Formats: sequence, C-alpha cells, structure tokens
Amino acid sequence: MNHALIESLLAFLAQDGCSDAEFDAMALRIFAEQHAHNAAFRRFCQLRGATPRTVKSWRDIPAVPINAFKEVTLSCAPPEEAQRVFMTSGTTRGDVKGRHYHPTIAVWDASFKPNFARRFMQGTPRLRMAVLFPNEQELSNSSLAHYLAMAVREFGTADSAWYVTLQGMDSAGLRDFLRSAQASGEPCAVLGASYSFVHFLDAMGDERFALPAGSRILDTGGYKGQARELPLEDFYAQLAAGFGVPRERCINMYGMTELSSQFYDDGNAVVPSLKSGPHWLRSRIVDPLTGREVAPGEHGVLVHCDLASFNSVTTILTEDVGVAVDGGFLLLGRAEGAQARGCSLAVQEFLQAARA
Repeated sequence: MNHALIESLLAFLAQDGCSDAEFDAMALRIFAEQHAHNAAFRRFCQLRGATPRTVKSWRDIPAVPINAFKEVTLSCAPPEEAQRVFMTSGTTRGDVKGRHYHPTIAVWDASFKPNFARRFMQGTPRLRMAVLFPNEQELSNSSLAHYLAMAVREFGTADSAWYVTLQGMDSAGLRDFLRSAQASGEPCAVLGASYSFVHFLDAMGDERFALPAGSRILDTGGYKGQARELPLEDFYAQLAAGFGVPRERCINMYGMTELSSQFYDDGNAVVPSLKSGPHWLRSRIVDPLTGREVAPGEHGVLVHCDLASFNSVTTILTEDVGVAVDGGFLLLGRAEGAQARGCSLAVQEFLQAARA
C-alpha cells in the first residue's frame, strides 16, 4: 500500500476544491500507481496504448466497464489484505457479484463525510434519522450499508434507528418514528433504498404524515426488481404527499459499489434532476462503441473518474445513460439497444486483454 499516495490523496480530498490542472496531476499520479500494480488494468491499458507517458489528462485514462469487477480482481494491494471488500448486489447476473477492495477504508470515509455534509445536511449538524436498509452487521459487504452507518454515526442523533432488516420492514416502528417526529416539531431525515420507500408507501394506505420543516428524505439505488416500478414523477410526488416533505428536500444519491464517492442532486422538484459530485469526482458522456465523448447535448453512457478509488481503477464505464448539462449531468436510465451492445463489447474487450 502506497502510504505517501494515500496521505496526498487525503489532503486533496480535504481541499475546498481544485483546478483542472490539480485534478489532472492527482489523476495521473494515481493512474501511474494503478498501471504499475494492477495487473489486469495494466494489460487493458497496453491494449489501448495507454501508459504513464502517453496519458496526459484524466480524460485519456481508459475506462474499465463496471462488469469487469465481477470477472477479474482489480486491486493494487493484495486482495487478502483489504480492510473492507464491498460487493455488488448481483441483481443483473444472479449470484455473480463484483468486488471492490479497500486496503484502507479511511479514504472512502474521507470522501463520504464532507460530501454528505454539504449536499444532504446542508449546514444542519445532526438530525434524527430513520434508515430503510439493513445495517452493517447484517450486510458487512454492502457499500450502501456502510454509507448509511456513517451517516448515522457522523450526522445522526442518538435516537436514530433502522427499520429494515433482512427479514423485512418494520412498518409499524417506522410509523411510530414518523408520528413522534411530527409531534416533536424537530426536523428529521428518512434515508434508504428507493425500493424500501415504495414498500412503505404501499403499506401506508391512506395515512399521511406532515414532518416538521427542515426534514428531508434521501433515496438511492432505484428499484432493482425489489418493488413495483414507479416513474420518477410519481415516485417523488408520492414521497412528498406521504411524508409531508417538499420535493426540494427529496434528495437522490447516485452511487455504486465500483465507485468510492457519491453524486447528489439538489432535490427533485423537477425530474430528471441535475446530478453533480465533489471536486475529486468528474464525469464524461461517451459512445460505448468507440469510447469517444459525444457532442454536447447528445445522450451517451456515463464514464466517471473518481480519485478516491485509488486502489482499484479511478475510471469506470457505467451502463447508465446520461446527458451533460451545465454543472453536472442528467441521469436518463439504463443503456438499451446499441448502447447496451456497446457496453457488452467493451466488457469483452477488457476481459480479452486482462486475461491475455
């Protein structure tokens, strides 16, 4: 583990922001480390003709398809020495799960805290929190379980609680939480998987809550086949009506196991909402068949460069379609048709190189 690099990265994350040149300098330093010590990634880079000599900007770093995390080990440090291993949910290919190795969780945590404070807490030191997802003890390999545990530990009050376990949802307990918060007049937060909110909306029946001013909701992850599908407009309209929280306070977090940082919007009064990330996380929109960036205003597949992912790969090709807008991007859904085929071909290309 390169301790000097980690210390420099932690200092970089702690900055208020960075210039394009500073971002490139850190991205290229991490790229050189990954090219040297991540064998599968290095072979892919060799296929693309990408070396520390030829890569001049974060935009030049080859993007690894996210499904590669399910097929090969992407780690600079020996995987058996990882302090934490986060695994994907396995919803697309059954029990085949991607693995993201973290030799130290300190960088992941340092990425989480200031970003969550600024984008979700927005100046509020602590809130009473209700969590609609299993805890870390039940799901020790879930990045979302760790995210929510961090949220409660760093920003929740002592009477925060979890209302979902692997056995199901405690709807009665959550109702009691919401009634108590409503009666207290103190703002609270409800955080969890998007599909858990759908389950609770279904369980509420005709009951409606009016949470105190300043309360907010965080949803993430979509439905993953775990609940009925709701169009975004209907989903946020029902959240606002059911919890009595304005749509401007219904915030979506967009993240994934293969990243070490998260994107947020500023509420969902209008959907799709603009997503953006912290200064150590940048995105571009590409044609997955060619890997080239699409013209401004065109739809393409999202590529994210996350400098907090220092041990695996910084740059990943998602299977999410988006369009660049001023200040970030709009998330438009999953790749289909030619875009999905382009993502599949990118996976095949990576695996042929990585296993050569």
